[in-house]
Amino acid sequence: MKSERTWPKIAVTAKGERWAGTGHPWIYASDVASEPEGLENGALADVVGPKGKYLGTGLVSKESKIRVRILSRNANDRFDAAFWERRVRYAWEYRKTVMGGDLSACRVIFGESDGFPGLTVDRFSDLLSIQTASYGMELLKPLIFPLIVRVLREDGQEIRGVYERNDLAARSLEGLGQYRGWFDLPGETHPDSAVTEITENGVVYTVDVGNGQKTGFFLDQKYNRAAVARLARGKRVLDCFTHTGSFALNAALGGAERVTAVDVSESAVEMARRNAERNGLAEKMDFLCADVFDLLPRLAAEKSRDYDLIILDPPAFTKSRATSDSAYRGYKEINYRAMALLPRGGYLATASCSHFMPCARFEDMLRQAARDAGRELREIEVRKQAPDHPILWNVPETEYLKFYIFQVI
Repeated sequence: MKSERTWPKIAVTAKGERWAGTGHPWIYASDVASEPEGLENGALADVVGPKGKYLGTGLVSKESKIRVRILSRNANDRFDAAFWERRVRYAWEYRKTVMGGDLSACRVIFGESDGFPGLTVDRFSDLLSIQTASYGMELLKPLIFPLIVRVLREDGQEIRGVYERNDLAARSLEGLGQYRGWFDLPGETHPDSAVTEITENGVVYTVDVGNGQKTGFFLDQKYNRAAVARLARGKRVLDCFTHTGSFALNAALGGAERVTAVDVSESAVEMARRNAERNGLAEKMDFLCADVFDLLPRLAAEKSRDYDLIILDPPAFTKSRATSDSAYRGYKEINYRAMALLPRGGYLATASCSHFMPCARFEDMLRQAARDAGRELREIEVRKQAPDHPILWNVPETEYLKFYIFQVI
């Protein structure tokens, strides 16, 4: 180390040192050998190996199974305003490069992938929607949030306000409460409304940052929706788990002959209908409130051949390894039903947004579903989350979205 260390030291076991050597930024409480008394929650601490080797500096989470989230392995880093401003600028320049200027609705900060553990920042036009899921980031908000706004404004981006969507259950694991509301930027008043409008792939959406799911809208499927739009021309489309209608709207705008959008939630169906009307697409779309697990068998029993493109974009069926077997069965059921329902030569777009359903297992499920349906799968595209949700190969948790497009023959 080239500089004198002033932060408390947390020593890890040999196992913990080997784990840290993989480059993963999480140090688990089970790998901690010793830590100083009176260590403050959210404080900075050095992590060292059994023989005192410096492994990195990170933020302490005393109530979490993740005891330290490593910020840097550079012993010369000083975690001041300049450090965090560099990280913000680096993240924004990355988005400007990979999103090709398509920045009015994008993820600005993706947690560990951008060196901000537990922090999610989504931009919806002139509003930022932010979730904070680690204790250290919670303490740093007064420093980091104004920095993000300043960096974006200096680049000519209009930002009127910052809304916190801290109603996620994961905060309880950090000893943090749940709430939602405006973050007060110094010297500014917040907007009267948390509703704004975005345009994605040519489709206009009303986004309610205060009440929509997660941060207000799912941005990660942006380019997967565009891929479906390219395929949809002249097709009769069934969009299952439509939510805001995003895949259905992209298909309709892409020239589909007819689109049926299905969701189990009446409010979601109504939102999708309003979005269709807003975009002048309602005349070529139908909306149905139904449970997809009931609908697909019913269509099969009716020997329906009404659709030649089916889209399956369900919510995460599993959020832990313990329920992954049940999720496998759920994914197989809907994919088997969709494959059997399609005519030979029809098309299937299917996704999973669960990290706990890895690509290899999801693909195994698809093979089994195709076999049971008596179908073969001709791969067209395999995609993941949009690049504003970057995947770090040394942090598998950053990879979660899988998206496949097939011709079913």
